[in-house]
Amino acid sequence: MIVGIPKEIFPGERRVALTPAVVPGLVKNGLKVIIQAGAGTEAGYPDADFIARGAQVVPNRQDVFAQADIVTQVLCYGSNDKTGREDLPLMRKDQILIGFLRPLGGREVVQDVAATGVIGFAVELMPRSTRAQAMDALSSMGTVCGYKAVVIAAATLPRLFPMMTTAAGTIPPARVLVIGAGVAGLQAIATARRLGAVVSGYDLRPAAKEQVQSLGAKFVELPIEAANAQDAGGYAVAQDQTFYNRQQELLGQAVADSDVVVTTAAIPGKKSPVLVSADMVRRMAPGSVIVDLAAARGGNCELTVPEQDITVDGVRIIGQINLASTAPYHASLMYSRNLAAFLGLLVKKGQLIIDTKDDIIRDTLLTRNGQLVNQKIREFYSLPKLEAL
Repeated sequence: MIVGIPKEIFPGERRVALTPAVVPGLVKNGLKVIIQAGAGTEAGYPDADFIARGAQVVPNRQDVFAQADIVTQVLCYGSNDKTGREDLPLMRKDQILIGFLRPLGGREVVQDVAATGVIGFAVELMPRSTRAQAMDALSSMGTVCGYKAVVIAAATLPRLFPMMTTAAGTIPPARVLVIGAGVAGLQAIATARRLGAVVSGYDLRPAAKEQVQSLGAKFVELPIEAANAQDAGGYAVAQDQTFYNRQQELLGQAVADSDVVVTTAAIPGKKSPVLVSADMVRRMAPGSVIVDLAAARGGNCELTVPEQDITVDGVRIIGQINLASTAPYHASLMYSRNLAAFLGLLVKKGQLIIDTKDDIIRDTLLTRNGQLVNQKIREFYSLPKLEAL
């Protein structure tokens, strides 16, 4: 059985799905690994490293899809809404496709993937369980994004992050507010703390308070409580507009007092909630920075423009998307380990085993036999339940 690694084709994407370090383990499990020439170069993994670990380099994308029984990607069609459609004619029935497929992004796109006949696994659907932790690509990429958001903010802010006592006097520390205490938010808090800033964190989930405080940050408590703050997987649940209006009102002073605001609140399958209004931005001091990690879904800041950096009344609003790609070496390293662990569950001694009684396989399986088969995603799109996968 052959595992293929094509070069990523999303504009500006520098990651690679598998790195040389995991190749020997895959080979030992009875898999042959092929990679498109140059697929890992921009991430810092040259072809020679893959060859040295037992992989074979093939000249082009068509060869990878034609030969591979399993295709591993970072951004498959769905998450790659710009150029991903180009891969559809290369796919074939019963070929395995593993990567970010963005299943909640649009029913038509998912059905386009299903129509190719591929058996598609969407890594963002990985269950949040102890057993699945090693395969949790969403958390891995969230870690990278949280770190990079703060590094970008520190480079943009026209002041230093740490307090310094110098011959010219004491320099006060920067004040950083992180909204949303998921994986990306917690990493942003930890990074800002390491850089010496005074950090506050806010999340509508009461359970996040202890996590924020454990990192040495102050938890911003608001006199407002969500009726149902999180789902069974630990993700925040969308609230009604009345809640968000009240939340904005109460968060206004915390935002105004901050030099940097990092927003991370995303609701799967929905537009990002607006947590920072235009009025709140105008109350911030000139030179302040907002890094909106929810920009791809519209943004948590009312003024965010996805894929652009803008300045409003002296406040820099950074709407950059795909931040994980800006640290491609380690982002690829973590993602590769996630996929290798998943492949270890899916393949035993070179034999493919799709055991839909296994919750990890069942929850990530998206398409099969020309259909959208994931029950949760079918419910999301109001499709009738399938009797069997």
